[in-house]
Amino acid sequence: MAQQIPIGPGADAFDAATDRARGDHLHEIAHDVAYQRLAIVNVVFIGEPQAGDRTWTLIDAGVYGSAAFIRNAARKRFGADSRPAAIVLTHGHFDHTGVLLDLAEEWDAPVYAHPLEHPFLNGTESYPAPDPSVGGGVMALLSPLYPRKPIDVGARLRVLPEDGSVPTMPGWTWVHTPGHTPGHVSFWRPADRLLVAGDAFITTAQESAYAVALQEPELHGPPAYFTPDWDSARESVRRLAALTPVTAVTGHGRAMHGPDFAASLTQLATRFDEVARPEGR
Repeated sequence: MAQQIPIGPGADAFDAATDRARGDHLHEIAHDVAYQRLAIVNVVFIGEPQAGDRTWTLIDAGVYGSAAFIRNAARKRFGADSRPAAIVLTHGHFDHTGVLLDLAEEWDAPVYAHPLEHPFLNGTESYPAPDPSVGGGVMALLSPLYPRKPIDVGARLRVLPEDGSVPTMPGWTWVHTPGHTPGHVSFWRPADRLLVAGDAFITTAQESAYAVALQEPELHGPPAYFTPDWDSARESVRRLAALTPVTAVTGHGRAMHGPDFAASLTQLATRFDEVARPEGR
């Protein structure tokens, strides 16, 4: 069974009391970066607070039923009736695109994703069947019930530029981090060494409903039941660890910051096959 990498006391989760006092129900990890925890998954808001319409970007689009939560957080953070310049995706799994169609239509927003994810976003291809035997825990056992059919974003779908830039996120680059899905990407800002990792690695045991509920910080590889390519997943974690991020927000679990986080990520990259890769995969 896969193990966790504990994150030591020098790695900080962000101050929930400060987040609540600010009143937008977001966890702010930089002045222009905040994330919202929606049941089992996170979405990320990039942009200056109160900057207005078309000045910000949403990364990923949550689970089914979360549109009102995302919409209300956006209003409080960026202003009434403010729409994103774009929605960008780490990948197209159901828990990252649950309300994508609703929000993209309502906001008339383009949707950017890696070209290898486009078949899952233009209605042409379903994701591979999950493997409920890996990871242990009820979330893994229930994985055959999770949606994996493609959605169809239609004419709003765009390709992330080949040069690594993100059109609506100046100062950021995208990094191809396949393994969990073929076109999975992470987002990196070198100026402050801030990483939006998606599901390339996560900070909770996503296979376990108990761990998902508690959200105790610990490093794991990608959610095992939905990861078909473990060689690529290992190389993706190594690629991200080599960036030496100071702060990271992942698709599942709490954002982390500090020297012990960076050391733990290096350990995960080094010991990936031992601690993250399911036996026999």
